Amino acid sequence: MVTHGLANPPPTQHVLGVPISLLGMQETLDWIEDVIREGGSGYVCTVDASGSVMASKDPELAEIYRGALLATPDSHGIVWALKQRGVRECRRVSGIEIADKLCAASSRKGYRVFFLGAAAGVAEQAAERILLKHPGCRIVGTRNGFFTPDDDELVAKEVAATHPDLLFVAMGIPRQEKFIARWQAATGAKIAMGVGGSFDVMSGRLRRAPRWVQAVRCEWLWRLLQDPRKIAKVKLLPKFVLAVLREGR
Repeated sequence: MVTHGLANPPPTQHVLGVPISLLGMQETLDWIEDVIREGGSGYVCTVDASGSVMASKDPELAEIYRGALLATPDSHGIVWALKQRGVRECRRVSGIEIADKLCAASSRKGYRVFFLGAAAGVAEQAAERILLKHPGCRIVGTRNGFFTPDDDELVAKEVAATHPDLLFVAMGIPRQEKFIARWQAATGAKIAMGVGGSFDVMSGRLRRAPRWVQAVRCEWLWRLLQDPRKIAKVKLLPKFVLAVLREGR
C-alpha cells in the first residue's frame, strides 16, 4: 500500500497516458527519502520512450505506471515529449543515477539495499563495485533475474528475509515492473524501482555513454552498439515520436 504522496503528489504531465513526474533529480531523491523516513512504501517507475509505447498496448503495464509513487523521465525521448506538452524546465531523471545516488545515501544513512536481476554474477559484481565507490553502502542481498514467474513468490520471500529499504530490480521492461507491482509489498521493501540494464553498467560489463554522447542525445546508439539485442527497443522510437505528435494535435 502506498502511504506517501497521496495528499501531496508530485507535479506531473501525461505522455501517452503515463503521468510523468516533473521533479528534478535532487527533488526526486528528496521525495524518495521522505517516503523512507516517514515509514511509507511504494514503487518508482523509470519510464523511457519504449516503455511508454509498450504501455499503450499493455493495459497492465499502463496501470502499473499510473500506480507508481513516481514515474520519472528516464530518456531524452520522454523529455522531448514533455517539451512538446509545453514543459520547458525538465531534465532526464534516470534510473541508474537514482540508484547510484541512493546507494551513496545508504552509506551515510544506513538504508538497506537489495540488488535483484541481470545475468548470473552480474548483481554481485555490481554490488562489489558500488561498495568500492560508496564505502559503507549496506547492500544486504543480491540475486540474478533468471527465474520464471512461477518462482516470483519464492524470490519475494528471499528478498523479504533481508529486510530491505530499497529494492532495485533489473529484469527489463515490462518484466521488472510487473514483478515489482505484484510483489513489492511481499518483499517488505519501502521503495522498489526497476533499473533495466543498470547492473551491467554498475558491474563494469558495459560502459555508460560518455557525457558528450549523452549531450547529443545519442545514448540509445551507444547502448545499441554495445548490446545489439536492444534493437527491439530502438525500433519503438519512431512509433513513440509519431504517437506523441498525434497525441498533441
